[in-house]
Amino acid sequence: MRMVRRVLIIDLDVHQGDGTADIFAHDTSVFTLSLHSEKNYPVRKKASTLDVPLEDGMEDDEYLSILEDTLKRVLTTFKADLVFFNAGVDPHHDDRLGRLALSDEGLRKREELVFKLVRNEGLPLAGVLGGGYSYNLRLLVNRHSNLYRVAAKYL
Repeated sequence: MRMVRRVLIIDLDVHQGDGTADIFAHDTSVFTLSLHSEKNYPVRKKASTLDVPLEDGMEDDEYLSILEDTLKRVLTTFKADLVFFNAGVDPHHDDRLGRLALSDEGLRKREELVFKLVRNEGLPLAGVLGGGYSYNLRLLVNRHSNLYRVAAKYL
């Protein structure tokens, strides 16, 4: 039986992962990674293990490049037994509360990238839905569904 001793939390909601950062601030067995809009809520950020503040209006290619470089580095340096992934869709360019500019395709590629890198390390991955603030429920559900579409490829 393999025990979980070290956990990586990948928070890709547009808002900084202040809750998990605060909860695990003094727990070195949990690595909290937050890629988020620098100027978005919360105003006073809690320190994650690694915060990557992003500029307003950042689009797919730059975002995905930063995510890939960062996640590869974290997976190499922090040897996790389990990974949690907050797949917030509020980095979308049409999101009411986001300040980034990812497309639907960019969000799908983001999910693909996280799953590919984590699963290539042989790590179990639990993905959860995160922020998304749109009045168009059909579009919002479609964006959230990418998490499950991508996860199904890794079963």
